[in-house]
Amino acid sequence: MAERSPTLRRRELASRLRELRKQSGLTVEEVAGHLLCSSPKISRIETGTRSPTLRDVRDLCVLYEVGDAEQARLMAIARESKQQGWWNRFDDLAIESLIGLEIEAKRISSYESCIVPWAFQTEQYAQAVIKGILPRIDDRILEERVTARMTRQELLRSADPPYLWSLIDESALRRIVGSGGVMREQLAKILEVAATPNVIMQIVPFDAGAHPGLDNTFTLLEFDAEIQPPVAYVENLAGTFYLEREAEIMRYREVLEYLRACALSPANSVKCVQDVRKALEELRRELREYHRPSERKCLCLTSSVRQIHHGGLPRRAAEATASKWRGATALS
Repeated sequence: MAERSPTLRRRELASRLRELRKQSGLTVEEVAGHLLCSSPKISRIETGTRSPTLRDVRDLCVLYEVGDAEQARLMAIARESKQQGWWNRFDDLAIESLIGLEIEAKRISSYESCIVPWAFQTEQYAQAVIKGILPRIDDRILEERVTARMTRQELLRSADPPYLWSLIDESALRRIVGSGGVMREQLAKILEVAATPNVIMQIVPFDAGAHPGLDNTFTLLEFDAEIQPPVAYVENLAGTFYLEREAEIMRYREVLEYLRACALSPANSVKCVQDVRKALEELRRELREYHRPSERKCLCLTSSVRQIHHGGLPRRAAEATASKWRGATALS
């Protein structure tokens, strides 16, 4: 594993080369002409989407009339950008750049609107979520993504961990993913991670109503100012996006502040998770009281039982469903 994130080194190099070109008063097309390459290649190097070769860096430094010390520093960064991170051993994670940024982030703030965030997931929950989102995923890729997700969590237990502030929508707690057993273990894992000194967990309750993050899932990564400006990572069906413009960062900061204000306090968030977990435990005990396996199977499939931890009314509805089932089976 690389000691420093190659992703961040590539971004640092890209930013510096772009700055040097502008200071030289050259356009992308003019630089491409001097290096006898295409303009898109220079653009990709300056946006960090392509790693320059050592020869590219040397030629650019000569063109920009960079001093020996600065050239040596840029060449060293270029070498570091080509090192392999632990995630490079996997074939298809789809979030390699995000993982590379997380490694050197000092502060990670996120909002998850549908599922439990990666930092809190159990292995079984992660497997069920990934399989649910991608029903046709290859078994090998599924296993790799689950393994990578569990490995990412080690970052929070490292010698110099980032500060994580995670906002989780209440629906993520109440959505049954995998099974009741998977969810009970998952809720216990949330409580375990939330007790970590460098982690703050807040639940955005249903009572918050409509809010700016309602149709969004995003992460704001912040670094030492001299290394990398903040990056907002946004993920949806259209793909993944890395936003760095000051106006974009300010927008996500505002959304985070709004969500933190309308979310439950960290202490009440823990209590919320405990209450949901307790309701699931009560449901399991109630189901065990029914002696017929067919009754238990039926109850597990009813929507009213799946909503048991919403409160008293769904619970009474589940009991009514059980009563009707007993009556039907008795008549037959």
